[in-house]
Amino acid sequence: MDKLTKSIVISGPPAVGKTTIAKGIAEEFDLKFLAGGDLLKEMANELGFDTKGDDWWDTEDGMSFLSERKKNPEFDKNLDEKLKEIFLKDNVVITSYTIPWIVDHGIKIWLDGSLENSAKRMRTRDNVSVEESSQIAKKRYDENKTIYKQLYGFEFGKDLSVFHKIIKTDDLNASEVLKDTISAIKELL
Repeated sequence: MDKLTKSIVISGPPAVGKTTIAKGIAEEFDLKFLAGGDLLKEMANELGFDTKGDDWWDTEDGMSFLSERKKNPEFDKNLDEKLKEIFLKDNVVITSYTIPWIVDHGIKIWLDGSLENSAKRMRTRDNVSVEESSQIAKKRYDENKTIYKQLYGFEFGKDLSVFHKIIKTDDLNASEVLKDTISAIKELL
């Protein structure tokens, strides 16, 4: 396939599988992959947080950084400016909670999954209890909604009108979600 000339953003609630799908799309369309959360982790590192591990966001330290973000919106504003610049300049596939609402260009996909399935995925991925994964998934979702409502005025997870395609993930495995997402992107081209 020829190299895609549009950037793609994958968004959705925490632990819905954004990174897995975005990496698969990057491979399929020969694009660079960038996780918005990785840039935010770099910012957390600069503040002295130890962000090792893919599941860092779900740790006590990750939750502490989430609280810091609520107090200081500059973290998210700076991150979003960096992501926006990359998204508009390069042909990339990124994961981001905010880019779909603050950039008019590119292809925007929302992975729609229930909090229960996010918690189940988190439990398997992070090896935590059902109760703990449910609490973490809900807190991350609710805290991010609050941050983005205050910063940008959009309703994360509710106002999905900015997306070109919404893919329901609850009854699909990762391969099926990737297949559906690739098909949707090809249709949008």
